[in-house]
Amino acid sequence: MKKFYFILFLFCILSKNLNAIETIAKQAILYDLDTKSVIFKKNSDQLVSPSSMSKIMTIYYTFKQISEGNLALEDKFTVSKKAWKKGGSKMFVKINDQVKVEDLIRGIIVQSGNDACIVLAEGLSGSESLFSEELNELGKEIGLKNSFFTNSTGWPDPQHLMTVDDLLTLSIRTIKDFPDLFHYYSEKEFTYNGIKQLNRNPLLFTELNSDGLKTGHTSLGGYGLVATVKKNNRRLILVLNGLNSSKNRAKEAERLIKIALNQYENIKIADANKDLKTLNVWGGDKKNINVFSKEEISITVPKRIRKQISFAIKHQSPLLPPISNNEPIAEFLIKKNKEILKKYDLYTNQKVGKMNFFQKIAHNFKYLLFGESIITER
Repeated sequence: MKKFYFILFLFCILSKNLNAIETIAKQAILYDLDTKSVIFKKNSDQLVSPSSMSKIMTIYYTFKQISEGNLALEDKFTVSKKAWKKGGSKMFVKINDQVKVEDLIRGIIVQSGNDACIVLAEGLSGSESLFSEELNELGKEIGLKNSFFTNSTGWPDPQHLMTVDDLLTLSIRTIKDFPDLFHYYSEKEFTYNGIKQLNRNPLLFTELNSDGLKTGHTSLGGYGLVATVKKNNRRLILVLNGLNSSKNRAKEAERLIKIALNQYENIKIADANKDLKTLNVWGGDKKNINVFSKEEISITVPKRIRKQISFAIKHQSPLLPPISNNEPIAEFLIKKNKEILKKYDLYTNQKVGKMNFFQKIAHNFKYLLFGESIITER
């Protein structure tokens, strides 16, 4: 009998593990951009050496300067001795050459050129150290919470750190903020000074329709990847770090993306700014108000639990005045059984003030006659 219970216990543990996504990466996050849903994460808030994945920040800064009119793709910067001598992956620029910004962008994204990063950093800010300070300020502006940059390249430095969460945030901002420039991340090859190099992003060379972003590798952080895939009307973003080889990085990235595409689905529940429910108000100059979400209500869930998903609106009943349209007055809950998977604040565009003296008299008289039945849910 004891043996039976032990086997049953093992079965339960194994079943639970079979239903969860596992990865050999030390840090990871998988995200559906369309529903703003985290599908899976592992140690995503740990500080890590981001290696060349932090070049996404250098490119973000560059794209921002272009979009604001401070920089043009045809502008040229001079290659310094520091940039020319820099080791690691290279674009192979020559000292004192004048290189177009567009070529430098391709040299960073496709060829992961450390030399190209330094040319841009010095051209934009005067020095790489000043450029790094500006990256840190910009990082705060765009919502990076735990990142610190000491260089433009991702060169190993114990203080040059990011989290997988921040790499996801940076990727989302890149995709949304620069739709006209993002296409550079999908280029598979680039030739400069007669040297042809292929993009190191392995997903670009699969059938998964990947169009970005960046790989990285250092002895401190291992092999990493920030990748995005747009397929079946969905955009997925995957960030991996801490893998032990480029082969494992490629296999793990493709495996996880396929799991998300094949085993998960998006559920769209309501459009942004669409009235969802009428809520009752007690003692106000309006009897009821409509509530809505300022953003689309949606979620990504495993297909196997689709029938277990339910929705509810949580609010004080009845609502009490005064009510402003600037504050959330209810919550839309997406649940699996009793577990809350996601929630959205609900607002109203109707202001409700308190009753005046005569309205209160009439209201209280009705209450004495009819009780609480004068307030009904709709």
